[in-house]
Amino acid sequence: MSRKRFVIEMGMGVDQHGQEPTVAAARAVRNAIAHNALPGIWEVAGLSDPDQMIVDVQVAVPYPDQVREAEVLAVLPFGRKTLKVEPGGMVVQGRAIASLNDKNDEMLVAVASVTVWIETPEER
Repeated sequence: MSRKRFVIEMGMGVDQHGQEPTVAAARAVRNAIAHNALPGIWEVAGLSDPDQMIVDVQVAVPYPDQVREAEVLAVLPFGRKTLKVEPGGMVVQGRAIASLNDKNDEMLVAVASVTVWIETPEER
């Protein structure tokens, strides 16, 4: 079997209050898949179950060591999922609001790519 890319989608997510890189990362992944339907998984690739697709997620976010992997991957409804988190994104100066539990004035911006792969026989 070999892997072939079926689709690549990109997204951006922001946590304006709370300074949680996991929230920004999950929003970026949600944004990447928000407007997609993948009927080709069945009609072209011939998969019988959406969990047969392989979904690789790459996220660049400030404070990547604080990202909770399971929460980010939970955004994806189907597939055999992997996550790679790396430093990146952006920190934007915002305004701390005590009632929103802000720790500081930072707003965190994350970017994500979501790649869906299918496994095909070698001769395909």
